Amino acid sequence: MNDTVQTPADTAKARQPDHDRPYTVLAHGVAIVLLGVLAVVVPFAILSTGERPPSGGLIWDFSMGLGFGALALLALQFAMTGRLRWITHPFGADIVYLAHRYLSWGAVLLVLGHFALIYVFHQPALGVLNPLEARWELTAGRLAMGCFLGLIVTSEFRKRLHLRHEWWRALHLTLALVGMTAAVAHVLGVGNLTDTPAKRWLWLGVTAGFIGVLAYTHLLRPSMQARNPWRVVANTAEYGGVHRLELAPEGRGLHRWKPGQFAWLKVERSPYSLIEHPFTISTAPEKGPNIAFSIKPLGDHSSVLAKTPVGARAYVDGPYGAFSIDRLAEAEGFVMIAGGVGITPILSNLHALDARGDKRPIILIYGNPSWDEASFRDELSDMKSRLNLTLVHVLDEPPNDWDGETGRIDDKTLARHLPAQTRDWPHLLCGPGPMIAGVTADLGSLGVSASHIDYEIFELV
Repeated sequence: MNDTVQTPADTAKARQPDHDRPYTVLAHGVAIVLLGVLAVVVPFAILSTGERPPSGGLIWDFSMGLGFGALALLALQFAMTGRLRWITHPFGADIVYLAHRYLSWGAVLLVLGHFALIYVFHQPALGVLNPLEARWELTAGRLAMGCFLGLIVTSEFRKRLHLRHEWWRALHLTLALVGMTAAVAHVLGVGNLTDTPAKRWLWLGVTAGFIGVLAYTHLLRPSMQARNPWRVVANTAEYGGVHRLELAPEGRGLHRWKPGQFAWLKVERSPYSLIEHPFTISTAPEKGPNIAFSIKPLGDHSSVLAKTPVGARAYVDGPYGAFSIDRLAEAEGFVMIAGGVGITPILSNLHALDARGDKRPIILIYGNPSWDEASFRDELSDMKSRLNLTLVHVLDEPPNDWDGETGRIDDKTLARHLPAQTRDWPHLLCGPGPMIAGVTADLGSLGVSASHIDYEIFELV
């Protein structure tokens, strides 16, 4: 265990605002995208060197191209889900995971196209389909295809299949590892494109790459977490059934933490456990090194976490995310719109503005089913006395003496509270998916550009 103790002076020095320059973030993001394109293109360049195998015709060659393109995309998915900061930083981990989801669909469609073209136009090349009689390398290819299809089905229909998150994650990791290993074995076994050292190094690099990312994600990073545990020092009940867990570092605190970011949390489990969930850090970096997570018991895991006793040991992997005012240093003001527990990343950003004495205008529109479920309402009201904050509560089922906004947050609500000068301000949205979709459309109808709307994606699976 690291026995380093952070003093308040050290903390204040370490928690100075770390503003990202927009052009630096953009350049970083473009570089990552170009590297991703190269990761798909370079294998084709290498495979085109040396003596080419005899062509089997246009459809055969096209099918082979689909297969190799799929393999390149699939290998890339290990890097996208490995929580590598140099990849997640420009976009936010939630956006990277969303891109992983759609690229995975594309990769599996390429795999299916590869198989379908051979099955329809070159069926003899497939041999027998019975795995007990087929050549091992062809069976390996079919095993890989089955694993990749299983990944898509179990991810898209996880809730309908009643797969608990930890079971799904273990299954996802197993299918990905078996599928990728079988796919590389299939290519090597077929042997059409392994005739030069460069091509053999390509397949060795692909194999080493995805194994390396898995080793870093599931072995090296947990070993670093084991040396920096956290301890739960408070569990406070808030309105709406939310519990705020405050954690103190027993080693070093979070590095380069920005308001509005989130982290993966494990409590009373091994750092190597697959049972972890992402939660927004609801406090500001200026109030560190302690951190707090605001957890609403909506499922089995969150219900258990809400009952965490003081003194429990925890492990934190973070911070991640780009939903931060530190990326908006030049904004004249902010529009923030939250629904339910979606207030937590916005609360973190407000705490940061409060700690910095920032007097830029802020309009917060906060929707909840009822007044009793408006979490942190007292905290928000208290911050009004120090911030230039306009706070608008919107309730589905208001009390009898309520004289504020009612119903859902719609274009009429927005028009009443967002004057024309706010159209070019950043609009930070967080809440349930349907709310985000509806508010985004309503803001667009009011003339707010999509480039001025940012939102946090809660559901990463």
